[in-house]
Amino acid sequence: MTSEPNQNKKLFFLVAMPRSGNTLFASIMNQNKDLVVTANSITLEIIKDLFLLKKTDVFLNFPDHKSLDNVLDSVYDVFYKDWPQRIIIDRGPVMTPGNFSLVQKHFKSPFKCIILVRDLMDVLGSYMKWYTENPNAFVNKFNLKNDEEKLLNIMKIGGAVAKELDAIKNAYNYPELCHFVKYDDMVTNPEQEFRKIYKFIGEPYFNHRFQNLNQININGLSYDDTVVGTNMHTVKKEKIEKKYNPYLEKIPQKLRDMYGHIKF
Repeated sequence: MTSEPNQNKKLFFLVAMPRSGNTLFASIMNQNKDLVVTANSITLEIIKDLFLLKKTDVFLNFPDHKSLDNVLDSVYDVFYKDWPQRIIIDRGPVMTPGNFSLVQKHFKSPFKCIILVRDLMDVLGSYMKWYTENPNAFVNKFNLKNDEEKLLNIMKIGGAVAKELDAIKNAYNYPELCHFVKYDDMVTNPEQEFRKIYKFIGEPYFNHRFQNLNQININGLSYDDTVVGTNMHTVKKEKIEKKYNPYLEKIPQKLRDMYGHIKF
């Protein structure tokens, strides 16, 4: 028996650093009941772990690539088989060179990716505000002495921010596949930016509201932020607008010297 692909579903991808507007973007888009932006997805981890089976002695002893590739080909169809939405935007660093290579081989549909970008100092300032105001934030649990150590930990190689930055960098090599959305534009002129997104995914525009926003709830599931820290994924319900973050002024000079040039 073979798994039948979900012919009536459309799948897109979302690449964005943490603290760059992912949850806001999802809250707005998910007002459209025909569409869903996922939470941070595990689909890429599933594909990677399945692919790494090819490095094991058991597989190398009997290297049935075709059968394992059939499983890899079916990951997205099987994972989203019971989701009721017709359009799914899967969030994760799909555009890193390694992930992109795997997905290009095993994703059997046209590939389109939305890239949400925000200046890195704004991202780090948002992290500072969050972990300062929420003592149970994950970065506060590592016995780190000060903001410099905490932000360096957030920026570590292999961490979420570094992976997404790598994905964003590679996405610029594929302008025909990727649509870039600047966080500042999304919050200052949201309707214009969301109309562009709908044009990119080939769907008629849904009349979104940009105030009185909902917290994320997807198919009856919500974030459990006791895992990473309170308010990591809390959406501010009031009207969308760009607000100055005073923590920007507190970012240590070492971080400014290392990463201040990363602007979008």
